[in-house]
Amino acid sequence: MFCRNQTTRATVARSSALEMEIRRGKFRRSLYVNTSQDSDIQKKIDHEIRMRDGACKLLAACSQRDQALEAAKSLQTCSTRIMAYMSELQKMKEAQVMQKVARRSSEAGVMDARLPCKGRVAISDLRIPLMWKDTEYFKNKGELHRCAVFCLLQLGGEIFDTDMVIVDRTLTDICFDNTIVFSEAGPGFELRVELYSCCSEDDCSAGSTPRKLASKLSSSLGRSAGKKLRAAMEPGPCSPVSNGGASPLLLPVPSVPGPKYHLLAHTTLSLSHVQDSFRTHDFTISGNEECSYWLPLYGSVCCRLAAQPHCMTKQMMSGPLKVSQLGGERHSWTNVHGVLKGSSLCCYQRPEDVEDNVDPAFTIAINKETRICVTEKDAQGKAQNVCVSNQYGGEEVTHTLTTGDGEETHRWMEAFWQHFYDMSQWKQCCDDLMKIDQPSPRKPAPVTPKQGSLYHEMAPLAAPSCEGLLLQDNAVSAEIRALLSSYYNDSY
Repeated sequence: MFCRNQTTRATVARSSALEMEIRRGKFRRSLYVNTSQDSDIQKKIDHEIRMRDGACKLLAACSQRDQALEAAKSLQTCSTRIMAYMSELQKMKEAQVMQKVARRSSEAGVMDARLPCKGRVAISDLRIPLMWKDTEYFKNKGELHRCAVFCLLQLGGEIFDTDMVIVDRTLTDICFDNTIVFSEAGPGFELRVELYSCCSEDDCSAGSTPRKLASKLSSSLGRSAGKKLRAAMEPGPCSPVSNGGASPLLLPVPSVPGPKYHLLAHTTLSLSHVQDSFRTHDFTISGNEECSYWLPLYGSVCCRLAAQPHCMTKQMMSGPLKVSQLGGERHSWTNVHGVLKGSSLCCYQRPEDVEDNVDPAFTIAINKETRICVTEKDAQGKAQNVCVSNQYGGEEVTHTLTTGDGEETHRWMEAFWQHFYDMSQWKQCCDDLMKIDQPSPRKPAPVTPKQGSLYHEMAPLAAPSCEGLLLQDNAVSAEIRALLSSYYNDSY
């Protein structure tokens, strides 16, 4: 039984027309206002389109199973990124319209809404448990079913893929050791995790059988008749044979024989799932046992999902302050350089101490329980103080801050209110600073013991004497070779 994700005709037509406009370069003037951001996204789309076209040619030229699976994986990733960048363009257009509306509201006396800070979101230690039958796992009976799987992870316009893993009944868990970091996430983020699978044996051999058969028949029937038969059996640009995993939404996609990845399971993680520990989340499974790419999943995925809001890692405000702790009738003022970061207002003796990583002279807690208020102006109508109150061991301690300048005091108060708003939106992520490891380096293209990497095989595969594939010199150009060799080093 053949399984495929269903899409509406309207979605297909819309995505097809959108890509064609981008290819022709007609999308820039109609959609772009902010030229710097739009130009960056356009460059990403152009890059991925070239990469996708190169992956199609690469997949058609593959002769080794592992190479074909990696090429099909690259094709899936490129197609998904193109769709995500198109969606980002649409969101930018909507944001531009909303900015115009907000500008009119502001002119009418309506205050603009406060926006929370961005942050980094990291997912690591992906584990997907398998549920093999006892006869398969313990007794090693039945046909050995082997699939190639990988994960696509998308948060907004950022899309990353994990390494490919070959799975059979000898494994109890699908493990991805990649650490993936999304750098521009908001507190309302939705991280979609998709697991793709492909039968590593049948799908690969199915693509090569017609070519081998055509080659044998051409030698038996003669040169002239063999060429005609071979041309009839070769999948052309309008062939119904397509890379089913290469997103049916993205049309027109060049038809390429070879392995086909299918969506096996997916889930969406949000802020409520963030916790500085290893947790289990529900997995929605697609397909059934009759699908060739099927694997017996438990219906859960385990991972560590961490987040670091910018308010916890970056300086949100800094400048000279006079600080006094209430005690007795008189205030004893201390000149400091204040830095608002994380859950503290760090008070340094000198501004240079921040760059030199010198410990602050003292700190004032700034958290969800902190109370801040502004005192009335003095008799001259100039000085205004900021009072910061915290509970320490059941006793309230208040620090008084002053700048001696009304505008500077207003800037500090605005920074405090923004900081409190950020913490209220990021919730548990602001209780303690969660650890995020550096992203895992991308592995190079796979290398087989005899043939070497596919990149180094491109030249001999492109030779005119290659009877099985009938590749011409320009079939795999130097540009495509360079693109595919750099693909594993490129990320957005």
